Amino acid sequence: MTVEQVDCVVIGAGVVGLAVARALALTGREVLVLESESAIGTRTSSRNSEVIHAGLYYPPGSLKARLCVRGKALLYDYLAERDLPHRRCGKLVVATSTEQIGALDAIQAGAAANGVMDLRRLTRDEALQREPALHCAAALHSPSTGILDSHAFMLSLLGDLERAGGVLVLKTPVVGAKQAGDAIVLEAADGTRLAAHTVVNAAGLQAPHLARRFRQMPPACLPQPAFAKGSYFSLSGRAPFSHLIYPVPEAAGLGVHLTLDLAGQARFGPDVEWVDDPDDLAVDPRRAPAFEAEVRKYWPGLPRGALVPAYAGMRPKIHGPHEAAADFLIQGPRQHGVPGLVHLFGIESPGLTSALAIGELVTDSLFL
Repeated sequence: MTVEQVDCVVIGAGVVGLAVARALALTGREVLVLESESAIGTRTSSRNSEVIHAGLYYPPGSLKARLCVRGKALLYDYLAERDLPHRRCGKLVVATSTEQIGALDAIQAGAAANGVMDLRRLTRDEALQREPALHCAAALHSPSTGILDSHAFMLSLLGDLERAGGVLVLKTPVVGAKQAGDAIVLEAADGTRLAAHTVVNAAGLQAPHLARRFRQMPPACLPQPAFAKGSYFSLSGRAPFSHLIYPVPEAAGLGVHLTLDLAGQARFGPDVEWVDDPDDLAVDPRRAPAFEAEVRKYWPGLPRGALVPAYAGMRPKIHGPHEAAADFLIQGPRQHGVPGLVHLFGIESPGLTSALAIGELVTDSLFL
């Protein structure tokens, strides 16, 4: 069968894949995006909180910290320049007991180490002046946290890509890959074969599985995937909050927090449920009582029975439930030895916020 020649192939048309493809195309590269689904951003990119994160929680010096802070700045500029829907609503990280106040100090210190200098510590009374329905002992105000319409953002990235000459091909899963001389030959499920100088694996939940199809990949460079499901419940009725409300974080996530969409509708989540199947996206209504109990720690006035199952997302983790949280893992030729190949592993939160910065990084000669 004939092998078609192409300069760059990005596998995966979620928000990160689109941002990477756009960045490559804007440098003048010929870019083809292959997406296994029938539309862009149908998995992790469309099943999250749509929050623009400030960069508070990530270890100083980590890729998550650096790319979140850089990505936040790029993202706000991008959204404003294109008049895309977003709001810099701010968030409150709340200590619901005096025992948790020390955790706020640690978060503020870590954020400062990441270059996030705009956090303000609030007393209980100051927090209640902003949000009278809130229960807390103290809080941190993060004014640079916001929300956006993630689908509008992805459509805009796709438009940029196509105007720069890039092409998106849907319903085209990649089933095989091998190095052949100075090219990487990809095989799609329909038998199409492509020889590319550069390949970026941005397949999200399936990125580790896809990496195993590249025959020259050293086994030590192949992370073990793990899946942490996060369910969301929406509020029937309007919430009395104008900020996002986050409890002090849990080990595997940021707790059952309250976020708002651009219409002001509140939703709660995600929780953390480790699962084996990345397609397990049903929300179990029986989880509602546990959600209510967590929410009432910071909103005692939550009406009984007001939470309605909404949707679930899946975090593409590369660490298990009893392991330390992993950083983003971006592997280029210097790490695995395969010329022209970049893998993006474990791009969970703050991946949406970091997308444009990840695009910058992948186009850097360090990886290509």
